[in-house]
Amino acid sequence: MKKAFVFPGQGAQYSGMGKELFDRSDLAREWFRTADRLLDFSIADIMFSGTEEDLRQTRVTQPAIFLHSVILAKVMGGRFSPDMVAGHSLGEFSALTAAGALSFEDGLTLVSRRAMAMQKACEMAPSTMAAILGMDHEIVERVCAEIPEVVVPANYNSPGQIVISGSFEGIDKAIQQLQELGAKRALKLQVGGAFHSPLMEPARAELAKAIAEAPIITPVCPVYQNVTALPVTDPVTIRNNLIAQLTSPVRWTQTIQNMIAGGAAWFAEVGPGTVLQGLIKKTDRTVETVSAGI
Repeated sequence: MKKAFVFPGQGAQYSGMGKELFDRSDLAREWFRTADRLLDFSIADIMFSGTEEDLRQTRVTQPAIFLHSVILAKVMGGRFSPDMVAGHSLGEFSALTAAGALSFEDGLTLVSRRAMAMQKACEMAPSTMAAILGMDHEIVERVCAEIPEVVVPANYNSPGQIVISGSFEGIDKAIQQLQELGAKRALKLQVGGAFHSPLMEPARAELAKAIAEAPIITPVCPVYQNVTALPVTDPVTIRNNLIAQLTSPVRWTQTIQNMIAGGAAWFAEVGPGTVLQGLIKKTDRTVETVSAGI
C-alpha cells in the first residue's frame, strides 16, 4: 500500500491554527520565528489569536496555511514518509516544500509573493467564482466555452463538484444556464477574484520571475501537480507547471484518481481542516483518509 500526503489550499484557515504545534514542539517554534523574520510581521500571533477577518487578509491567509502544513510535516519527522504528494492550489507549494523540492525559506517567500500578486490582479479586474454541484464536468466546460465573457472551469474538486471562475457577468450567465440544465446547486463563492482563470495573468507574469529564480531540486517522491494531474520529479517540469498554475484549472479529481491508479490507498491531509479528505472520499470511498498529526 502506497502512502499519499496531501496539502490543503486557501479557505482552510481558522483562528488558533498551528498553536498546538507551537506549544508542543521546539522545532515548530523555531520555524514560526523564522517565518516571522522572513515576512517582517508576526504571522504566528495572527494565526494563534487573530480573528477570522484577520486571517482573511491576503498577506496572511496563504502564508498561514503554508506554515501550518509545512511545519507539521517537518515536526512529524520519520512519520512523514510519502510515496507521493499533492497540494490543492496554494497547497502545491506546501507539498513541494515538504517533499524537499523547495527550501522552507524559498517556499514561504514564493507563497507570500503569490498572495500579493493575486491580490493586485483581483483589484485590476473585479471578478468572482461559483461552485457548481451535481453536473458532469463536460457540460460545465461546454457552457463556459459558449459564453463570450471570461468564465472557465477553475477547480475540478470531485466528481459532480466543480468551481468556475471569471468576470461577474460571465459567472452570472453560466450560473443561469447551468441551473436551467439541471445543476443541483450553483452558487457564488465569497472570494476576492477569479482564481485559476485568464484574469490572473498579471499575477502569473509577476510570479513567473520569482519562480524562475527560485532554486528547485528533485523532490523525495513524485509530486502530482495541479496543471496536469500527473506525477513529476523533474525540476524543470515542476517549475513550468508552477508558473502555469495561476491561470490553469486545479485538476484535483484527476489528481486523486491518478494517485489511486499509481497505488495510493492511504491519504493523510497535512495542514488545517479536513476539506481534502471529504473530496477524496467523494472521488473514491474505498481509500483510507486521515488527518496528519504531531
